[in-house]
Formats: sequence, structure tokens, C-alpha cells
Amino acid sequence: MKIVHVLLTGGVGSRLWPLSRKQSPKQYLPLFDGQSLFEMTVQRNQQVADQVVVVGNKDNTHLSHKAMINCGLPYKNIVEATPRNTAAAIAFAAFAVEPEDILIVTPSDHMIAGDQEYRDAIESGIAKAKEGHIVTFGIYPTRPETGYGYIEYYGDAVKSFREKPNQDTAEDFIEKGNFLWNSGMFCFQASVFLEELEQYEPEVFEKAKVVWENANDGFLDEQLSLDIPSISVDYAVMERSKKIRVIPTTFEWSDLGSFEALYDYFITNGYPKDENGNIVIGTEVFTGFVGLKQTIFVHTKDAFLVVQKEKSQDVKKIYNMLEKHQSKLLD
Repeated sequence: MKIVHVLLTGGVGSRLWPLSRKQSPKQYLPLFDGQSLFEMTVQRNQQVADQVVVVGNKDNTHLSHKAMINCGLPYKNIVEATPRNTAAAIAFAAFAVEPEDILIVTPSDHMIAGDQEYRDAIESGIAKAKEGHIVTFGIYPTRPETGYGYIEYYGDAVKSFREKPNQDTAEDFIEKGNFLWNSGMFCFQASVFLEELEQYEPEVFEKAKVVWENANDGFLDEQLSLDIPSISVDYAVMERSKKIRVIPTTFEWSDLGSFEALYDYFITNGYPKDENGNIVIGTEVFTGFVGLKQTIFVHTKDAFLVVQKEKSQDVKKIYNMLEKHQSKLLD
């Protein structure tokens, strides 16, 4: 039995446009003392895992390869010809290993602080996975965040999964005190996950299996892949399985999915700001702010973005507008 770190590398990071683009998603950007979130995730899990499986798409596989070379680690590569959401992506990883292997499934674009706390949480997850449970990791919320899903829990039992709430609902969750942020990280035995997927989403299971059996050195066939229903692992398994357990974690966590989260991380780590909390990302050119507070100015070679910290979720509206017009500014 091996402990296998499964790294999910899909996603564009649309709320971090114009830093994050289709050709250079946020998980590969060297924003953190020259390191990327991808590299930091691999290194963090190196202490508990025996093997790495990278699941990505054909557009970012070269970026993953470069990052893995930087980490100096061998890995098993699974390249999706077309994204089919997380249920299928995790199924491919489970098919790629031995049935008894324990998978630690993580996104590649999250920031975590507290190495020992992280290791303790993962080792608790591995212990529960060996007992036949499917483990999800919850984060104690520090604010009524509307950008995350939530887990309602009691002890290690999951009472319900909740979608990203509005502000009032998020405040209600915090007040009740038995809600955790959903980290999107999981731990389970490969065979247990596949059994549950087969039970609850047999079509995803069967068609993903056909795709895997026809893979060519980890590269998946596009036509066969298009037959797989696109469904998230939360809907497919997590919200339906009777084998789910949650581990409330004590490490610091952020999905860095918005400029607000990136701002908070930068400021905590001594990033330069003016007397009103305004910051500049991407240029050394002097930038002055007049009458603005906690504003972020983002400079790239072909686009500028000016956003107030508390409005950072709305960056996605600009992304969606550019996508509607098929703008090259997204590439």
C-alpha cells in the first residue's frame, strides 16, 4: 500500500485576471518568493506521500512538467483531452494506482501555512481512510466568506454540504459555530472511492473506466472523454456517500482565489503598501493613489486592473465580459 498525492491542476483562476490567464493559470505563477502554489503544494505533501499523480489538461501539462522538474520529483502524468470536472479527474487517478493505495487529493492552487498542523491533519485522514472512510478536510472559518462552500458538521460526522452562501447566510453559519469551509481536499482508499462512484454515478464510473483503459501513456482520448458526464466530486460522491468523515483542521488555509485573499496574504508577509493600504502588483513604476484605500493596482504587459479589495469577487465579471467577446486578453 502506497500513499499517493493526487494533484488536480485544472482551473483558470478567473478572479485573479489579468495575472491568471488560460496560458498561465494562478497555480503556476511564481508570486511567492519565486515559487508557485503548485510547487509549494508538491513540497508540502512530499513529507507524507510516496508518489505523485498529476491530473491536468492538455493546455497546462507542459507547465506541470516544468514545475515537477523544479521540484526534482518523478510523477505519474494523466492528461485530460477535455475537462470533465472533478469526479472523473479523481476517478482517473484511482484507476491509475493499486486498489489498496491511499489517495490524498488536493488542488494545486491553495496556500497553506503550518507544516506540522498540516501533517497531523493528513495523517489523521490516512488513518480514517484505512478504516474505509472517505475523508474531507474542513477549515475553521475566520470570517463570513461568500466565496467558499461550507460543511455542516458534528464531531467527525458531516451533516450537510452547503453551496457558496450569500452574506447573511455566511454570517448565520459563523454564528452557529458548527460550519467549516470546504477545502476541496480529500483522502480515501482508491477502491473505496471507485465503489462509491460506481454506486452513485455509475455512468461516470463506467465511461471514465473506458477512457482510462484506452489511455495512451497517460493521455486520454477526447472523443471517448466527451461521453463522460461532467459532474463535481461533491455532487457525485461527497454529498451522497454514507462513508464520509470530516477532519476539522488547525492549519491556516486560503484558496487565494481572489485579489482580497492575495492582498491579505501579501500584507501578512510584509508586502509594501502605502499609508492607506493600497498596493501595486506587477510593476516597479511609481504608482500614486489619491482618495483611495485598500485598492489593488495590477499591471501586466497588455492589461491593467484597478480593484478595491472588498470588491475583488467582481473581477470575474470582467473575465466573463472578455470571454463573451472572445478576447485574446484571456489567453
